[in-house]
Amino acid sequence: MTELEASTETVPTGTAGFDATGNEMFMPSWDELVREHADRVYRLAYRLSGNQHDAEDLTQETFIRVFRSLSNYRPGTFEGWLHRITTNLFLDMVRRRNKIRMEALPEEYDRVPGDTPDPEQLYADANLDADLQAALDSLSPEFRAAVVLCDIEGLSYEEIATTLGVKLGTVRSRIHRGRQTIRDHLQANGHTDRRSVAIGR
Repeated sequence: MTELEASTETVPTGTAGFDATGNEMFMPSWDELVREHADRVYRLAYRLSGNQHDAEDLTQETFIRVFRSLSNYRPGTFEGWLHRITTNLFLDMVRRRNKIRMEALPEEYDRVPGDTPDPEQLYADANLDADLQAALDSLSPEFRAAVVLCDIEGLSYEEIATTLGVKLGTVRSRIHRGRQTIRDHLQANGHTDRRSVAIGR
């Protein structure tokens, strides 16, 4: 057995092996990246953006950015790196949209409702209450990112501070204020059962 074979036997494969060593020999392929992380990245992108189209765009852009930057990656927390890239791309998208306003369809524009729910609705029904998603969507992007990373993705305050590039106190404030806004939104829409508004508890 060669030294190379011995060293590769103890190292995990895929992104875990690359994350553990930082060795380009273990650099994951595009297929490995997508296979191992697509669900997690899409879920985060969907919770941040609130709609399927933007979530798909963010997911694709995240993987393109990650794949192009793999050679610069420093071993640490690969999933944290993915969270940071996805969240930063979301915040960039929001800033860009605030600068470039597109004309909306006039209010009198008729739309014919479909008989079947779209994939976005099916996903939301299976994963998060529609009222809770609407409450998340009502938050400013900065508050939404902090709440989603904490309460849905399960990141610690320190990880969120690193991901968002802000101070720990800012993270705590955004999460507290975001949760309170969600509770207020849900209560204003008839959710008075404390269990239905128990965000982040």
